[in-house]
Amino acid sequence: MNYKEIQGLSTKEILERIETEKFNLNKLKINHAVSPLENPQRIKELRRFIARLKTELRRREIEESK
Repeated sequence: MNYKEIQGLSTKEILERIETEKFNLNKLKINHAVSPLENPQRIKELRRFIARLKTELRRREIEESK
């Protein structure tokens, strides 16, 4: 999902996506600790995706406060 698609989501949808992606990230980390993942880069990608979602959420908060 690119940044344009993230901007198209509502604030509620972004919050829900953050929750689900955090859950998926924790699950991936646990699985990776038990046995190596096929693609360990997926952990890095998920972390960055969560950061993008949080950045958009913060941008909206700042716009609302102005």
